This record gives sequence, C-alpha cells and structure tokens, in this order.
Amino acid sequence: MYERFYGLRERPFSLTPDPSYLYPSRVHKEALSHLRYGIEGHAGFIVITGEIGCGKTTMLQTVLRSLDKKTSIARLMNTMLDSRELLQAIMLDFGLEPRPEATKPYLVRELARFLVDQRNNGRLSLLVIDEAQNLSVAALEEVRMLSNLETEKSKLIHIILVGQPNLRDMLASSKLEQLRQRVTVSYHLNPLTADDTHAYVNHRLKHASIGAPLTFPRPVSDVIHEYSRGIARMINVIADAVLLYGYGADKHAIDVTLTREVLSELGLAEPLETSFVENTTISSSDPGDAPDDPDLPLRPDPPSPPISFSTAPAAPPAGLPAFQVAAAAPQLAARAMTAPRRPMTAPSIAPARIIVAPQTHYVLSDPPSRQSVGTWWTRLWRSAFGAPRPAPES
Repeated sequence: MYERFYGLRERPFSLTPDPSYLYPSRVHKEALSHLRYGIEGHAGFIVITGEIGCGKTTMLQTVLRSLDKKTSIARLMNTMLDSRELLQAIMLDFGLEPRPEATKPYLVRELARFLVDQRNNGRLSLLVIDEAQNLSVAALEEVRMLSNLETEKSKLIHIILVGQPNLRDMLASSKLEQLRQRVTVSYHLNPLTADDTHAYVNHRLKHASIGAPLTFPRPVSDVIHEYSRGIARMINVIADAVLLYGYGADKHAIDVTLTREVLSELGLAEPLETSFVENTTISSSDPGDAPDDPDLPLRPDPPSPPISFSTAPAAPPAGLPAFQVAAAAPQLAARAMTAPRRPMTAPSIAPARIIVAPQTHYVLSDPPSRQSVGTWWTRLWRSAFGAPRPAPES
C-alpha cells in the first residue's frame, strides 16, 4: 500500500530472496568469491554457513544464476529425508526417473551412468543442498559416498552444502571425520556491520525507487542495526514495518522516533544480542589447489587438519524470534489503521473492522454505516475503488 506514497515500484524489503537486491557487502563478496572458486576450481565439498536470515539463499541464487548452460544443477530445498530418499531426490532433480521398487545399488548405478554421460558431453554436474543442517548423519554419509564417483583426474559431481551454524558443529563430529576431510572450501557468513546495514537499507530503497529515492538517515539505520543484529531478514522486517507505519502516520520522512515506535509495536523492547562465528576461509588437503592470485580473498589453511570448524555458542536473543516478529507485522498494520486520525469530510462511511492477512492483503468484515473515518480508511478505499493518492513532488 505504501509504494505509491513513497515513490516505489515495489516493496523493497520483501522477504522473498531476490538476487537483484543483493547488496555486495564485504562478507557477501568474500562468500561469493569462495563459491566461485570452489565451483570453477572443481573443489570437493563446499560448505557455506550463516545465521538464519543472513542472506545465504539470495547469495546462492546469485551464483547459480551466473553459471553457464554447461552446468547441470540439482538443488535440494527439502532436507528432511533419510539416506535413500535423499538419493531419490537427487536423481529426480537431475531429471532422472528412479523406480520406486529399485534397490539402492541400482539407484547409485543409474546416477553414476548419468554423471559419466554428463562428463563425456563436457558438462559439469553440481549438487546444491540447502538447509543441510537438517540432514541426518546417515544422509550426510550418503552424500559423502556420492563424492567417490570420480574419474582418474576429477570428481564426477561437485557438492555445495549450505546451512545454519550448527552444520559446522555436525561436521566437527567424529562420526563425520571422513566427510570433513573432503571439505576444501568453507565460509561462514557473518551479520552486517552498522555501516553495511546503512548501505544495505538505502541500496534496496534506491533499487525499488521510481524517481528520487527515499533514504533512511544514519541514526535510523543505526537503530535498525541495533535491534536486528545485522541479520538481513530482520532488517527487512523492521524496515518494511517502518514504511508501513510511516505511511499510516502520513510521514514522508523517516525519523528515529517513528522507528522506535515501530520497534515497540513489534515487541522488540531491547536490542538483540549478537554472536559471531569465527570464519574458516578455505582449507585444502592439497595446498597446491589454492589460487595463486594474491588479490583473491582466499588463503590456504595449514594442511593438517584439513578443515577446522570453531563456533561460539549463540546467545539467546532478547525479544521475539524472527518468525514471530514477521507475524507481528499484520497486527502493527491493524493498530496503525485503527489509530485516531484527523477527521475528513469525504467519503462519509462507517468505520470498518479490518482484518489484515499476511503480505498486507486486507479483508473488510463489517458493513459500512455513516460515520467518518480518518486517513487510513480513505487511502485504502481509494486504492481499492478509486484513484490512488499520488506521490508528493520532489
């Protein structure tokens, strides 16, 4: 609803991953470099981890979109699978049709034949497993066994594991020692800094703007960073709520007072604590595999151990989790709608009870009567049945 009011062509802080909105912060640039190096260098396993909502999926989509047509990609999003179901899901995503009654050795043979055909045709086979922290130890071992499919000189399939920080804990387990030794590239995506948060918010506003872009002042972005911990998804939730509330309050400029008001409505009375995980940039069982270009932000770790995972325990966040904050946005909109507004002479209709569903789809549940209502209802009525309110001239 606020897009026309602020001169935007679309919602700039949608929670749907969109590679066109990717802000190239330092950590995202480094992660992209690691991913590209691992894929182009035909590395063994690539492991990318990060906090919930830090932008792993958006970054992954950016890399996959940049690959040429000579790459066959199987990408798994649902990882609540046992080892056999995982093997079948991989085959289905590669376009194969595994028979339900087929035994596991038969499935492995069919997949191996497909990978050999791909290599003979000059194609690279890439397996991407998102939310890999949900895989069982047996399923991860099944993934490791797939990496044994190789020629005399190279692997037939290259594997990227993407997950939350506890994936690093899983790989540090003694039960997965053999898998951990095959990881050649690893990177942990840390939250955004205060400077990056300021640039991130205004980058998205500029990308979605029709004319002169709306900007969040530095004090506003600092408050958002303080309460979001620099997590991209939390920044989007808060910034979207700020725009919605600013629209309801008829404010064309966003200030700290409005932002703190929104944070209070979202239930974020105190800033969330931040925890960082130490980065393992790259490690390889063969130091000669590391790139020679000193400009790349990649460095070989000591050859023994091949990879080291170290993580600091995450402090429990104060306030609401991200999914509860996102769920609170409709209630915020409803409260803003029912707040007292200056009276208007037209149209003369009764106040309606408005139920706000997710993604700000509005459903009118009460019949109109003859009392006047304020700015919110007038604007909603115009959006649905009349000319929308134009954006102010800059």
